[in-house]
Amino acid sequence: MDVDIKFSKSAFKHGITEADIRWAIDTAKYDGILYDDDDENKRLLIGFDRKANPIEIFYNVLDSNTVRVFHSMKCRNSFKHLLENEE
Repeated sequence: MDVDIKFSKSAFKHGITEADIRWAIDTAKYDGILYDDDDENKRLLIGFDRKANPIEIFYNVLDSNTVRVFHSMKCRNSFKHLLENEE
């Protein structure tokens, strides 16, 4: 993802670092709309931190060149199936 990334304070609540979030975004294995939410601008990205642990990231698209990350944490089991479907 070649965009500017803004971070909400909540993005770091679960101990994921900015460097690991950026790494996961650059090497994302899944990126899509979070369908179980009414907000069509809430997206889920799943990638790996720099130690190859899967992490989930929620973000919003602010404009064509900017996103805002507001959540990141170790990937929950409920999202891991999305990695299995990627080639």
